[in-house]
Amino acid sequence: MSLSVINPKQPFQPEFEPLIREVLACLKGGLGANLHSVYVYGSVARKSAIAGKSNLDLVVVTKSSFENNRATILNTIKWRAQQGHPQVQGVSIRTALVSEVANLDSIFTWGFMLKHCCVCVYGESLGDCFGDYVPSWEIAKHWNMDVEGWISVYRSKISQASSVKEQVAAQIVIAKKLLRASYSLVMYRDKRWFDDPVECGEVFLKYHPEKQLEIERLGILLAGRAIPKRSVLGLMDGFGSWLVKQYQKTEFRIG
Repeated sequence: MSLSVINPKQPFQPEFEPLIREVLACLKGGLGANLHSVYVYGSVARKSAIAGKSNLDLVVVTKSSFENNRATILNTIKWRAQQGHPQVQGVSIRTALVSEVANLDSIFTWGFMLKHCCVCVYGESLGDCFGDYVPSWEIAKHWNMDVEGWISVYRSKISQASSVKEQVAAQIVIAKKLLRASYSLVMYRDKRWFDDPVECGEVFLKYHPEKQLEIERLGILLAGRAIPKRSVLGLMDGFGSWLVKQYQKTEFRIG
């Protein structure tokens, strides 16, 4: 059974369309003929973004490197969003070269992302270069086998956070990662794909109902509530360690 794709014809939520147009104008003006294609992913792509809370997440693909003006272009986009678009928390931009994306080595990374997690908003979609994907352990491990590293990095960020705002921002990121990694652990059994972290947690519980409390607590972190650091770290240490071990076991069993 092939995995579903995001409907490219479904319009974006009206709150976010002006910013997308402005970003595209900035990219076309700054990159010119070097710009190959632009993609929106995340909650804005899924049309489930929350005004004032969500980010605009983008992938920018170019024909050749643009290191000479990369910082200027990306910082200008982020600054304009911050100044004139309070409907987003910020703009996150990932960049890649056409040669990196349209490559057999990128089947489970860029290929899967552009095919199933993105909507092309400019240029020729490279997602069309890849065939249909089916649920597999290969996809799951390519996207979430790094969960142990994420836990380590965000444990430090939360421990060292000097403000509630900084801590909450880190909590939200690691909660998303842990919820998505939870579902990816069972994706090869469930035969579907979810990118929304809440859905990921809900479906994961069908296979691991004993983790109800941990998933509920991750939902609290995702909602942006300020939680005592020791409680957040305890959840990351306990559930995170369990998740890492499950990935290791599954990889050993499936290969």
